[in-house]
Amino acid sequence: MRFAERMGRLTTAASFDMLARGRALEAKGRSIIHLGIGEPDFDTPAYIRRAADEALSAGHTHYGPAAGLPEFRQLIAATWRARRGLACEAANVVVTPGAKPVLFFAMLALLEPGDEVLIPSPAFPTYASVASFVGARVVNVPLDAARGFDLDLAALRARINSRSRMLVLNSPHNPTGAVLPRATLEGVAALAREHDLVVVSDEIYAGMVYEGESPSIATLPGMAERTVVVDGFSKTYAMTGWRLGFGVMAEPLARHMAALMNNSNSCTATFVQKAGEAALTGPQDAVAAMVAEFRARREVVLDGLHAIPGVTCDRPSGAFYAFPRVQGTGLASVELADRLLEEAGVVTLPGTGFGPEGEGYLRLSYANSPENLREGLSRMHRLLGSLVRA
Repeated sequence: MRFAERMGRLTTAASFDMLARGRALEAKGRSIIHLGIGEPDFDTPAYIRRAADEALSAGHTHYGPAAGLPEFRQLIAATWRARRGLACEAANVVVTPGAKPVLFFAMLALLEPGDEVLIPSPAFPTYASVASFVGARVVNVPLDAARGFDLDLAALRARINSRSRMLVLNSPHNPTGAVLPRATLEGVAALAREHDLVVVSDEIYAGMVYEGESPSIATLPGMAERTVVVDGFSKTYAMTGWRLGFGVMAEPLARHMAALMNNSNSCTATFVQKAGEAALTGPQDAVAAMVAEFRARREVVLDGLHAIPGVTCDRPSGAFYAFPRVQGTGLASVELADRLLEEAGVVTLPGTGFGPEGEGYLRLSYANSPENLREGLSRMHRLLGSLVRA
């Protein structure tokens, strides 16, 4: 069988590869601490699960509109106007099975082969994978580690040219947990307007901010019509397996995205959308409790990392990731992550899984119990401490 050349441009996430390796070791009887996968370790709140049961019993098991149920799209628009300040209506919302299709469809609809996509790096690897798949050229813009992984506006401007078409933002950020300040977003917006860039703003972690705010670039003057907001229910409501996401965008793009949905997934499962309605209209106590727990776990992780010789880590402001600097071990990120798994029984992700700018870092997810976090960090301390002393 002969495969299309573009298939070679798709990559798979390091998180799933390392998860599989960890599971394989567990199957052999090894004790493994998982600090790799980016998935809340909480159950979906009970009221959301009940809503899905009720929707199934009520017969919400048939096709729905490609763009999503009208009442759900209207609810999303109203909720995001109130929560995030987005100027949007139901016609601007497209519901998808997870947030990734919004990224994929936006690039399919907007990019021609040879167009350039600017991606602040390190970055969630799907951005570059999909951009390359559709024939675009990826241009990495290194984030400024010295300023808490803020986006350097001068570096961004230097990489913009006549072929630049799209900029991908992610705040709160995976893998670093950084949140872009409003001043940076205002500078980015000015460049986007000046150079006619489309901004894809991945805001999937916007419900998980520990200090201050995480503003959306779509709320800035002249940006609603040139921004695709990517969001969903996986992280905030612990609904990763439900596959429920959505995009907020200009109405003409929404129509094209609905056509892509029609030709690929047909629609997002209707009973899942009914569960999403319950998530938005029901009590938010479980969400607040989950965020509070992640805030407490962040301190456990930072305390443990700062106790390891040669390791430093910025305080993440959002999401549930830490991105420690591990150059002091003398090992490349991939080799270090391999040794942590094989010798210490701890799953982490090499920083290079998020682009070459991630060399010298590891990504840790603190979506695990405090007890497991402490045990994992203790194991890391023993191995990394020995490497630094050597």
